[in-house]
Amino acid sequence: MSSHAKETAPSLYGLMAEFATPTELVVAARRTREAGFRKFDAFSPYPMHELDEAMDLHDNRVAKFTFIGGLCGCVGGFSLASWCAAVAYPLNIGGRPLISVPMFIPVTFECTILLAGLTAAISMLVMNGLPSPYHPVFNVDPFAGASRSKFFLCIESADPKFDRHATENFLAGLNPSEIAEVAP
Repeated sequence: MSSHAKETAPSLYGLMAEFATPTELVVAARRTREAGFRKFDAFSPYPMHELDEAMDLHDNRVAKFTFIGGLCGCVGGFSLASWCAAVAYPLNIGGRPLISVPMFIPVTFECTILLAGLTAAISMLVMNGLPSPYHPVFNVDPFAGASRSKFFLCIESADPKFDRHATENFLAGLNPSEIAEVAP
């Protein structure tokens, strides 16, 4: 061992509260955001659009990347078809133009859809940090019910406003059925 100070992993990932109903979770998420916490997450067995609003999640980067991917596919498909027809293998049949827009519509459409779909899937996976086979909340025993019937809110210790006791008191004020420590 060197004489340098050892780097130690944080002893606490965060605090997690369990709620009985989806309405309680949405209210808790809204109050958490209003209290100034920014690094927190909510877990539900099914999608809840009210939760996105309560947590102020309005990230639409995937839609922008999908549009850019579709636009690149459109331009690329039309350019490839035009290049093939006019430069690489020109066939002048009956005096028709080498670049015929109606003939290139199917290729352009298919390339647009292909690149937009691939861009959407890849950008969604990258921005969600997937695949992620491990998350610290898996260490909390009651969290196993998150995929069936339980609702959870976890405030991370990395949040600038996080204070162990103040955060626990805040969560207790939200009337959860249980509060648990989340180990890293």
